[in-house]
Formats: sequence, C-alpha cells, structure tokens
Amino acid sequence: MTANREQPMPMPNGILERLRRVRLLGLDVDGVLTDGRLYYGPENVELKAFHAQDGSAMKRLMASGIPIAIVTGRTSEAVDRRAAELGVPYVFAGVADKAAAFEDLAARSAVAVRGMAYVGDDLPDLDVFENVGFSFSVPNGHPEVIQRADHVTSASGGFGAVREICDLLLAARATRHDRE
Repeated sequence: MTANREQPMPMPNGILERLRRVRLLGLDVDGVLTDGRLYYGPENVELKAFHAQDGSAMKRLMASGIPIAIVTGRTSEAVDRRAAELGVPYVFAGVADKAAAFEDLAARSAVAVRGMAYVGDDLPDLDVFENVGFSFSVPNGHPEVIQRADHVTSASGGFGAVREICDLLLAARATRHDRE
C-alpha cells in the first residue's frame, strides 16, 4: 500500500461496511459546512465562513467517484459560489422539504436514496435521516439529531467535520478496493 492511501479509521463493527455502500454524500450548510452563524452586512450582504480543509476533502471525495449534493433550507450567494468553486454537481437551495429533495436527487443522480449518506445538524434534517443509508451529525447539532445519527463527528460544523466524513468515506472505499 502506498503512503498516501487512506487508512481505515477505527469504527464499530458494521459501520465501515455501511460506509462502503455510500454512493453519494449530501450536506446541509448552516451548522455543517459552516459554524451555523449568519453574518449580515449592509445592502443585503451575507457572509459565511467555510473551512478550506472541508473543501479539499470534498474535491478528493468527488474525484474518487462519490458525488456531493448540498441540500439547504436557505438560499445564499455564498453557498452558490462555494459549490461552484468546488464543482459540487447538485445544489438544492431554499428547500422546505429535504426528504422530497432527496427523492429528486435520486432521480437526477441515478443513486438510490438508501445509497446516500447525509450530514445534518437540526430538526429539519431528521426526515432525511429516516431514508438515507447512513446519517451523520456534528457535535454542535440539536440533541435529537445527535441521538438519531448513525455517527457523530469529532469536529464541529464549520471546523473540519466534513473533512472528517470525507476521510471516513475514502478510507471505507480504499478498504473495499483492497479486498477486491
């Protein structure tokens, strides 16, 4: 094995196998890709801070063949710009019913909802958790979301949580290829 290949992270039995089946990663924005704070300036300016390491890991995940979708309840030029910079193929913004958006995403991507993972942090994300194959939360998420997630990251939203998830998915993918 080469030095730059992802090494599997220690995971409870069954989790790594479930991660190997993930074919698409869905992400919420506020509280997951950002720390959840909203900055408003004059003339309708809205600012968001994104972690550069999250973006780097998202690019690596997409290059490995796992596309990413952003599914968020808000609309934001900052999110549109960040998604375009990273080459995120699916962006659903201003979504009131995230579970319905995932059904639409399944039709557009040809990936079954059960073949997807989703990262959420608040109550509107719970309906998606019921349908996807794997659910993630961040430690700064709502307590009910944390309780119902399949896995909670060590890093908080906006501070490398997405990097951590991408690394887990890449490690799971690497171990699958090693076994073939």
